[in-house]
Amino acid sequence: MEEKERLLIVKLSEQNPELKKLWDEHLDYEKKIKDLERKLHLSPEEEIEKKRLQKLKLSGKDKMFEILSKYRVEGN
Repeated sequence: MEEKERLLIVKLSEQNPELKKLWDEHLDYEKKIKDLERKLHLSPEEEIEKKRLQKLKLSGKDKMFEILSKYRVEGN
């Protein structure tokens, strides 16, 4: 995600509780994924958890971009 998009999300999340929730979840998933990636070897369960977190993060990101696109359409 580009820095300009991150800044827009942070700004708009003050006005939009759903966007705020999605952003907070995104940051949490990102941290958990990075924690797993720091390990030299992952157990099969950790690999599954990492994939699950990546899917949740991507799904949330898609929802955030949907919300952003509505703001962009309304702003034009």
